[in-house]
Amino acid sequence: MKEIMAVVRMNKTNATKKALIDAGVAGFTAVKVLGRGKPVEDPSVIQERKNQLLELAMDESVDPEDAEQQVVSFLDGTRLFPRRLFTILAHDEDVPRIIEAITAVNKTENKVGDGAIFVMPVADAVRVRTGEAGEAAIW
Repeated sequence: MKEIMAVVRMNKTNATKKALIDAGVAGFTAVKVLGRGKPVEDPSVIQERKNQLLELAMDESVDPEDAEQQVVSFLDGTRLFPRRLFTILAHDEDVPRIIEAITAVNKTENKVGDGAIFVMPVADAVRVRTGEAGEAAIW
């Protein structure tokens, strides 16, 4: 029995839900979270991000000082980004199929921030309604 935790972009929430259902996942939990991955060190990615924020500031949809703060926090690693965290309990043999389903809908053209998937062993599970335990409790 395994727990799969998948952190994905907010705009990929519906696609991830559909992919999980299509993969036969009986149940999962999704919550809004804030977080960040490894700080970006690629100068071209940093410059692209700076340009995007500066364009927003010029369009006046973002305050120039706010745009500058976003650039600084992006560069120094202090900015947290909104993400969706999916938690799934699965039988061991189902894990590869579930990971593939999540990856397929969240992978972009090598863009930073596609997300992460963590797989951990689960010692036990209990279904509250029936009292079923172990493998029987996870559908």
